[in-house]
Amino acid sequence: MKQFNALEEKNKIVQFIRNYYKENNLGGVVIGISGGKDSGVVAGLFTEALGKENVLGVTLPCHSKEEDKQDAKLVADYYGFKLINVDLTEVYDTFKDEINKLGNFTKEELKDSDINVKPRLRMAAFYYLAALYSKLEKKRYIVAGTGNKCEIYVGYFTKGGDSVSDIITIGDLTVDEVIKVGEVLNVPEKVLYKTPDDGLSGMSDEEKIGVKYSDIAKVINGEEVDEAIKAKILEKHRANQHKFIIPTYKRKKYDDH
Repeated sequence: MKQFNALEEKNKIVQFIRNYYKENNLGGVVIGISGGKDSGVVAGLFTEALGKENVLGVTLPCHSKEEDKQDAKLVADYYGFKLINVDLTEVYDTFKDEINKLGNFTKEELKDSDINVKPRLRMAAFYYLAALYSKLEKKRYIVAGTGNKCEIYVGYFTKGGDSVSDIITIGDLTVDEVIKVGEVLNVPEKVLYKTPDDGLSGMSDEEKIGVKYSDIAKVINGEEVDEAIKAKILEKHRANQHKFIIPTYKRKKYDDH
């Protein structure tokens, strides 16, 4: 396998962004800055590609840790782009109040719904802001995705939430490769090396997935890994295919005769 060249890959992604923006007459980007490495790296890539004046960072706390917002500010301050905050806590609580009118549900029954509605609310906010800033700045803003290859492979994302974006720049990079590109981009160390979590569930990403990112990367790359772990990863990959493909009924076409 060819050795990963982080500088070369960073330059290719930056050029990919520039080419897409030029071809489609685009102007700016909205990025959700979570305070983690993935959004930090994506922010660094877009700042280099478009200039800091064309990058809008957004924090969208929803019963979130204050530390995440502080770490997001570290990234914005380093790269110099605008960072705005839209607190979704009351929106979420109002939504939950309405759901609670439907019945007395247990925490376990609500767990997955509660976790997944948060990224869906965030997605709505990203697109609202992209449309708003397109009008304010008189140039077209689009929304950047921040998922990496390992997350995408096992379906660790919310359908209709963080799966939705207009451009994906690190979706073909494993977690280790994202970190290497982040080192080239000088993403603040506190952000680049922190234990990744969704900022929503109180668990680390690896705790939620149930396997290590390094093992997912090995499976993707065809390297040796414990058979039980490999089976678990492949099952997650298989079970989450519904997130990638939406079955669409097609009418059969008959001859007129």
